[in-house]
Order: sequence, then C-alpha cells, then structure tokens
Amino acid sequence: MNIWRLTTMNLQELLRRLRAGETRTAISRALNMSVNTVKRYRRWAQAQGLLEGLLPELSTLEALREKTYLTPRPQRHPNQSSVESHRAEITELVERGHPPRTIWRMLHGRHPGLSASESAVRRLANSVRQSQPPTVVMRIETGPAEVAQVDFGFIGYLVDPQTGQPRKAWAFVMVLGYSRHQYAEFAFDQTIPTWLLCHQHAFEFFNGVPKRIVLDNLKAAIIKAYTRDEDPEVQQSYRECAEHYGFLIDPCLPRKPQHKGKVERGGVGYLQQAFVPLLPADATLPQANRLLRDWCLNTAGLRVHGTTRETPLSRFAQIEQQVLQHLPYVAYDPASWKRCQLHRDGHVTFDKSYYSAPHRFVGQALWLRAGLREIRLFSEKFELVATHPRAKQPGQRFTHADHLPPDKAKALTFNRDTCQQQADTIGPATSQVVADLLASRPVDRLRTAGRILRLAEPYTADRLEAACKLGLAHGDAAFCTLKRILQDGLETMPMPEPAPVTEETCIFARDPYEFSRSLLGGVAWN
Repeated sequence: MNIWRLTTMNLQELLRRLRAGETRTAISRALNMSVNTVKRYRRWAQAQGLLEGLLPELSTLEALREKTYLTPRPQRHPNQSSVESHRAEITELVERGHPPRTIWRMLHGRHPGLSASESAVRRLANSVRQSQPPTVVMRIETGPAEVAQVDFGFIGYLVDPQTGQPRKAWAFVMVLGYSRHQYAEFAFDQTIPTWLLCHQHAFEFFNGVPKRIVLDNLKAAIIKAYTRDEDPEVQQSYRECAEHYGFLIDPCLPRKPQHKGKVERGGVGYLQQAFVPLLPADATLPQANRLLRDWCLNTAGLRVHGTTRETPLSRFAQIEQQVLQHLPYVAYDPASWKRCQLHRDGHVTFDKSYYSAPHRFVGQALWLRAGLREIRLFSEKFELVATHPRAKQPGQRFTHADHLPPDKAKALTFNRDTCQQQADTIGPATSQVVADLLASRPVDRLRTAGRILRLAEPYTADRLEAACKLGLAHGDAAFCTLKRILQDGLETMPMPEPAPVTEETCIFARDPYEFSRSLLGGVAWN
C-alpha cells in the first residue's frame, strides 16, 4: 500500500498490530503494504508515544499524522510544454467546454505561426481540467405530470417495407419525469412532420399530456437556441402543436444534454443497450415498432427503476396518469410551415404543386401552412388569405377565380360553351352571330366571338343585340361592322325590306346542288 494513500482507518489498524507485537512481514502481508512502510510507521509511532496507552480518536490521529509524519509529495519537473505560454487561453477554452482537438484548431487559427502538436494541447488541457475543482450537480425531481423529456437517438438500420432496402433509423423517446414511464417509436427521419406525429402518438399512448416538454435544440423544434440576450425561436409548427395540446416548450441550454438526463440515459441510452440488440437483422420499420411498443409496456415499464425503486408502469398508473392534462377532442393535424413568395402567375409552389393567393400579394412573401389535408396561406401579419385542399400528387394546380384580376379571371373561365351561353343570354341575334363564328372552319374564331361579346360592356346588351340584328339583316355581322354601328348609334335604323321574288331572281327553279349531283351521275335530271 502506498504510504501516501494509507487511510486513517488503516493507520489505526496498523497501530493495533504494532501494539500486539506482530512482525513487520505479517503486518505487511495483512495490510498489503511494503515492509519499509511498516518500519517507518513503527519509528513514527514510537516517537509520538502511540504504542502505549489509549489510542487517540480518528480525527486527532489524522491531524497528528499530517503534522508530524506526512510531508508534501515531491513534484516532478517535466520539460516545458510547447504551449505553456498559451495556458491562460487554453484554460479559458476548457472552461467553455471545448474538447482538446477543437482547442488545438482554434489556437492554430488564432496564431498562424504556432507549431504545437495536438497531443501537447491535449496534455495541457487535461492538466487544466484535472486541476479544476469537481463540478457540483443537482438532481431535479418533478411532481406527477409536470414534465416529460423527449429526444431522438440513432439506432442503426431498419428495412424500408416499400423498397426492401435497409435505411438509417432513429428512435423517438418521450419519458415522463415522475414515473419514468416511456413511449418510443422508430422513424426514418427527424423532419418536422415526423417530430409532430411522434408527439401525437406519445400523448395518445399516455392518454394525456404533461404540462411541460423538455427538449434539446433540434431543428424540427427550435430554429434558434438560447443566447445571453435572446429567448429561443421556436418552429411555428411546433408552437402550434403546443398550443393545440396545451403544453409548454422548454428547450435546454446549448451543449447541456444533462438538463434532460432522464431521456438521455434512462430513455434513449437504455433503449439502445437493452432493446436494439434484440431486434432481428431483417426487421422492417412496422415490425420493429410493434416489438418496441410491447417492450415499453412489458419490459421497460415493469423493471424496477434504479432511482425511484419502483416499476415505472405502476407508478404511472397509480399516480401520474390521473393528473395528466386531457387530450383535445380533435387530434392535431401535423403541419409544416414555409415562407414562400407569390409568383407573377398568382401561385405559390409547395411540394411540386401550385396554390393561388389574391393577386394583390404578387411579389410578396407569404406564410404557407401545410397540413395533411389542406394548405393555408397567410400574410406576413398571419392574416389568412387563402385555403386549398392539399395536392395528392405533384403538378396539381389549385386556383380560385377571385384571386385573379377580373380580366384574367374571365379569360380563365372563357371557352366555347361559356361563350355561347353568354351570347344566348343577350338575345337571339347575338346568339346567331356567335354561333356562326364558332362554327367557322378552319380558323378558330373564338377570340373574335369574345370581342363581340365584350362590346356589351362599353355599350349595353340591348344595343349589341340590336346591332347584331341589323348586321344580320344586311348580311354583314363582322366585328368591325358591329363596332361601327354601335359607335355611330346606327342600331336604331329601320330594317331593310326583303327583296320581292321575281322571274329574274328565280332563274333556277331547282337547287343548283341537285344539278351538280346529276352531272356526277348521282340522280336522274328531269
């Protein structure tokens, strides 16, 4: 036994054996110390009169040893470290929590001419860390339903049932702070929809909601972490989820995973060690989740917890479950938020589909809320401006006619059927003019028909009907003719009298078409 590590209890036993007259060899073998150490302590005990009379109390004996026997251990003088001149800077970086490799890189960035090796920085950083007093920590216990802690942890690979190929998988774990009862679920990503859906499943598993959720600063929940001057910035989707279920969001300070130690070690760490090795190598995601749910209830839930000394499931069922907040009547629709711009065509693009918004917002930024069933668009002040069903496949376009300028809206819905219907509502003459134009071949004259119908806007529908009637009577219902009639107010002119039928006007008593057929041998000509 090293003389510098001889405890007061061992010293007292040593003195008893010396008083009993045991040999140095026997004492050395019994107390596992060198013979020379026994010899030195015998001389010290004789000088202090400790081999006779009553032994002093432990505290007195220890004080006497420190005063008369122990001397400061000689210090070794190693070679001067190559980074000794940067000790103050390294000490500051160690206190900030930076690892040795990061400190080494930071030193080279700050001092370009520095030639110190990484091992030299590591040795000095470890020396500084060992010289610092140990950090005092405090375990925080909370009441029933007060807190739940959540985290994601990498667990390896699971088979994707859609492709049959292995994919990276993570475990979402939520641990209730009082009972230590936990919910876990495997997922292939850590996106916002997955994060929100896992929360919904966890609350349904517990059949209630805790008052506060403690989490780290993953991007699916926290956009910007705590700083000295600012509060954290929470993802709008997660904020909306918290408002729906009624829990408070409590992100940890940066680089402080110990603030959620119940889920770090008793949740994710426990699952990685106790359950993941039991998974079949070819397990798919649904199979793994079924096995995991059974494990949470029948293994993790029924073990005796090392801190509470109770089984989490019984502690949860007897106390915590009754005081959880009630689930809302309607499940939360997991939504993601995106800031997007309204393009010149009056649509925003999301997930390869297109959604319209009022044309007054063209060129401006809008907030898009994408739920599982619908898309909502908000102004910068979060004023709802449009609602659409969510596209079921890429490339779909959803347009509200009232979102477009009036002229563009009419053009969007204008076709051959609507053109004829509009003409029919004006009158028979207009209907005849439009029908003749739509029947024209081979040139498509839909645009000309539309221009004629638009003459009812600067003028009136009655005047347009009269102009069309006059144009048909004269055998000229072209657009330019109708426009000139309306401009000059000629639609009120009397209709021309029909020409009398005379012998000169009836040269052919039969249809010329019948004559042409006879020439071709179709029918006999009489």
